[in-house]
Amino acid sequence: MDPCRHYTPRAVLDLRSLNPQQRLAVETLDGPVLILAGAGTGKTRVITYRVAHLIERGVAPANILGVTFTNKAAREMQERVDRLVPRRRAPDAEARPTLCTFHSLGARLLRQHIDKLGYKRNFVIYTESDQLGAVKKILSQVSARGVKVDAVKIQAWISRFKNNGAESASGAAGDDSALARHLLPRYDSALRACNAVDFDDLLLLTLRLFREHPEVLDACRQRYRYVMVDEYQDTNAVQFQIAYHLVARHQNLCVVGDDDQSIYGWRGAEVAHLLDMEKHFPRVKVIKLEQNYRSTNTILRAANALIQHNARRRPKQLWSQRGDGAKITLHTFPHEDAEARAIVEEIEFRRAVQRIPWSHQAVLFRTNLQARPLETAFRQANVRYHLVGGQSYFDRREVKDFLAWLKTLLNPHDDISLLRIANVPARGLSDATLERLLAASAERKCSVFTAMKNAEVRAAFSSRTRNCIEGFVRLVEQSRAKLTATAPAPGSGQTVRPQAWAHSFLAEIGYLEDLRRSEKNAEAAESRVRNVKELLASLDDTPAPGSLADRLQAFLEAITLDTEREQESDTAGDAVTLITMHSCKGLEFPHVYIVGAEDGLIPHARSREENTLDEERRLFYVALTRAMKTLDISHCAGRKKYGQLTSRRPSPFLKDLPANLVEHAAARPDEPVSGEDLKALFAQIRAAVG
Repeated sequence: MDPCRHYTPRAVLDLRSLNPQQRLAVETLDGPVLILAGAGTGKTRVITYRVAHLIERGVAPANILGVTFTNKAAREMQERVDRLVPRRRAPDAEARPTLCTFHSLGARLLRQHIDKLGYKRNFVIYTESDQLGAVKKILSQVSARGVKVDAVKIQAWISRFKNNGAESASGAAGDDSALARHLLPRYDSALRACNAVDFDDLLLLTLRLFREHPEVLDACRQRYRYVMVDEYQDTNAVQFQIAYHLVARHQNLCVVGDDDQSIYGWRGAEVAHLLDMEKHFPRVKVIKLEQNYRSTNTILRAANALIQHNARRRPKQLWSQRGDGAKITLHTFPHEDAEARAIVEEIEFRRAVQRIPWSHQAVLFRTNLQARPLETAFRQANVRYHLVGGQSYFDRREVKDFLAWLKTLLNPHDDISLLRIANVPARGLSDATLERLLAASAERKCSVFTAMKNAEVRAAFSSRTRNCIEGFVRLVEQSRAKLTATAPAPGSGQTVRPQAWAHSFLAEIGYLEDLRRSEKNAEAAESRVRNVKELLASLDDTPAPGSLADRLQAFLEAITLDTEREQESDTAGDAVTLITMHSCKGLEFPHVYIVGAEDGLIPHARSREENTLDEERRLFYVALTRAMKTLDISHCAGRKKYGQLTSRRPSPFLKDLPANLVEHAAARPDEPVSGEDLKALFAQIRAAVG
């Protein structure tokens, strides 16, 4: 154990609630450790208890780093650790371990050291929509007239190349990948000119810092004496290298994951990092968590049988003390509309007779296109549902406008944000004017804002347009001066809160009035205004020292990194969840319906060409293991394509499920409803009518 520990907690951690393997994982503190945590085996509990146990054994919280893949998971871990370990009276940085995502860790380090790489510390983090805007801007300059290029695909290839390096680029085939590889240097240059980085850069530049500035790496190693990585099977090449650099000397790395749940290969995740752990850490101790606390044994046996058909995996057998439970029910339907209607009928029957609320039921599907018939059936039956992946609060026009204003004031050389709001509200800067300014900036290899300030560029416009450009530049510079003023001394009482500043600024430019005028429907207009006001109300929630600009920068960064932020009202109340198989990992539902279990959907048609059949089987395994009590699987004999019904075959994965665990709905005898169930159904009907 490390002799440099100096923290003494005040409470004794009770490990008796852990099963033997969980306790072994919690108490194995030093050296490389691989915790193989099968689905539903309590890995979050193990991770948080392990953090608390490290602190109890004398490790300073500041010396502990826990990295995961979503902000939601990081928040949950922090909350659980806070409950297990009493906080002492000390600065937050010293009193709490660092529990965050890889991207958040990168952002923290780059805010301190990015100037060593030639950037300014007030860099902007581009969201996916910002990145797409940058790609579209480049394509508009290089694409041949009349040739349509899918900017989304180009952006995806650029991200893939940045994450996986030259080897992925050399093996890529196709027009889109070739164009993306050609545009990658121009894309990076465009971001650099705006002092902007994208999500991939947060990792790439962090790794570059470690390699080119060993003093930064040494400081991180001194601080983070114990490193844990959650969902290790999802790490890509850059994330693996960051973790490896941090622990190369002390080897105190604990990784938690499940190779059977590696389903993100398409975005760079490499399951080999988990499978080949011994190659990089020969002394690694492997601990398996196999007791499942979520599902019945029928569901687990089916999942075990399915996944055993993948040849390259670490063997494990999930089991449960929850009993056998009901058999898995397999349904066959003529087409997807009949499938959707039957699912809704089953959900309503369970709600009326068995008193199972909507929120305890979820429908899982392979592709987003499968949601359409389901949504139609749910609406026709007046069943409330929540479609995961619908429009985010942060994708709404008025919210994006305000965030773009913030980004512009903090960094006017952010072309994407500036071009969005230069004429919002309207101030005489037409699309044609902005296009000319954009062309001038490209010609001079500078930002649009710099071009706006250039007397020669302005001279090419009419006097009226010239005045509009000068007025906009003046507005930005005066507003920036207020934001970047030196922070007042503590206790002076002169601090301007971000929310108060924002209300004042929006009133100055007349944004809310313009928003109301832009909507014909008064109710819709007020809804948009309310969205902005809700956002302003959260401005003061992100504490940060320094000037108003520093506080707004911290707010922007928190939003940009928090890509999994829950949607507001859509998730509230009692509603059935409609969700893709990729999005459902980490979730659980008492009653699960898997629809579209057909060859070509799961496994996807592309999987044989791309040699990803094993990953498709893992995806189906993840879907099965979301179910706690009952599992219904359905497939269709036909499915509509361009309006025509085409024949479909059942998924070959269904053959992997043991016959004794599955019952076919068509062969199930019609059992009479019990008297108690009938009474409950009539009571439900009376309640609905009266």
